Amino acid sequence: MESLDTIFELCKEAGVHEQAVIPVEKIKFSDEVRHLCEVNYCGSYGKTWACPPGVGSVEECREKCMAFTQVYIFTTWHPLEDSLDLDGMQEGKAAHEEVCARVRKIFEENFAETLVLTSEGCGNCQTCTYPDAPCRFPDHMCPSVESYGIFVNEEAAEAGIHYINGANTVTYFGNVFF
Repeated sequence: MESLDTIFELCKEAGVHEQAVIPVEKIKFSDEVRHLCEVNYCGSYGKTWACPPGVGSVEECREKCMAFTQVYIFTTWHPLEDSLDLDGMQEGKAAHEEVCARVRKIFEENFAETLVLTSEGCGNCQTCTYPDAPCRFPDHMCPSVESYGIFVNEEAAEAGIHYINGANTVTYFGNVFF
């Protein structure tokens, strides 16, 4: 197993902008955050195993996370033409998901058990099997941080990571519980 310093360096090389490790008990879970999912802002509520209600209740998600002792919190940062640059946001999200896949591999090579959360649901399949059949690729599916009821802005503050990185940018978050 690599040291955390080496893992941090590998993750930086993989495209991580900011990163920190905090004890899992510092993460706050809330039904309020889940309510944001329920209003279906991103359009994925009830359509994928990576989003509510497919991920389970906030309490069930909390229990999954609390089975670990630490959480690696990381971000990617992406420039936008302006604050309404939806194409830039989608490009940033796609780039973030690529970084998440590399970070996931780094942690899986160094820890027997991990739980990876990322941004806005799963894009592994053209059409998700939810709710009619089990997930086709449960080992590759990463639920969103918010779907677990986690206040991203509060975990960012707890970890000393910027929630916002300036005007005309978008910052995406990921978590690896280990």
